[in-house]
Amino acid sequence: MSKPKRPRKQDTTLAHGGRDPARYHGFVNTPIFRGSTILFPSLACLEENSQEYSYGRLGTPTVQALQSVIAELEDGHATLLTPSGLTAIATALLSFVSAGDHILVSDSVYRPTRRFCDNVLKRLGITTTYYDPLVGGGIAELITDKTKVVFAESPGSQTFEVQDVPAIAEAAHARGAIVILDNTWATPLYYKSFDHGADVSIQSATKYIGGHADAMLGAITMTKDTTQAVAKTHDEFGLCPGPEDVYLGLRGLRSLSVRLERHQKSGLALAEWLKARPEVARVIHPALPGDSGHALWQRDFTGASGLFSIVLKPCSHEAVAAMVDRLELFGMGYSWGGFESLILPFDPRTYRTATTWDEKGPALRLHVGLEDVEDLKADLEAGFARLAARA
Repeated sequence: MSKPKRPRKQDTTLAHGGRDPARYHGFVNTPIFRGSTILFPSLACLEENSQEYSYGRLGTPTVQALQSVIAELEDGHATLLTPSGLTAIATALLSFVSAGDHILVSDSVYRPTRRFCDNVLKRLGITTTYYDPLVGGGIAELITDKTKVVFAESPGSQTFEVQDVPAIAEAAHARGAIVILDNTWATPLYYKSFDHGADVSIQSATKYIGGHADAMLGAITMTKDTTQAVAKTHDEFGLCPGPEDVYLGLRGLRSLSVRLERHQKSGLALAEWLKARPEVARVIHPALPGDSGHALWQRDFTGASGLFSIVLKPCSHEAVAAMVDRLELFGMGYSWGGFESLILPFDPRTYRTATTWDEKGPALRLHVGLEDVEDLKADLEAGFARLAARA
């Protein structure tokens, strides 16, 4: 896809990036290209590999369209797609480590990332140390001569700690370590990873980029200096997302800005309402004034998404079940970022190692979808009534 002739705002990029209607007989959307074999017109072309596409696994016009628009939104050098957010994380990590190396990973990281480090990387002889997400520049004390990567996620998964990524990046770069950032929560619209020191930015495009709970995708965006290493690993793993998922990612991306604006507005409205509820001990939302991460969020982010958590006042497991089992609009299920609202209990005490979760009551993660906020409040209010009856 050709690059824009002049700089453009991100909403314009969302609408026009990765599109070339003239190339496809005037059709507005890049078509779905399915295929493995791509024919070469001559032996010379085959030997020189001089045509734009050579094999389905290595890319199609559909894949290139989504890659180019994400790279533009991220202000990155290049983007590569993977079949899921987790494969994006795994590919990025394995691009920079070998047996005997050491990595630092935020203690509040997405749990499948943690399992990958504790199982796969451990088997390969790579050591992982988990760090307090609030460590900031103090991470310098944890960096050793063998540390190759610092893996950050801000805000943290489930508990939403906002990291001082610029301070972490400065310390990491001073010792030659690469900074990989999972930027799924804010997306490139609300947080510019590379402006804050990241070398690689990860998106689980399954979430807000897809936006409709019907596609599995990951995206890795790199700086110029990190592109070759990631591209090599990506190629050697033979990674290629499904063509329909890529097309759905492209379709979802076009409405990302307006959806995120609604997720943010509704999420904050519901968070404020929950803050006043007698059943709620704490609302964890970085964009909410009074949240422990609010100052850093204000400094580094330009918006928020619809994902946050609450801690209930102490109550029984049966009371929580009574609350969530009969909710009508909040579904219970993994993932988030779609049009539908979700709720999920969690307990970080079972796996955190560098920090302590000492909240007394049960915790729930909420994703606020695109429903009317008053209807969502009514659904939760009925749930709270059931909780009170069983507490």
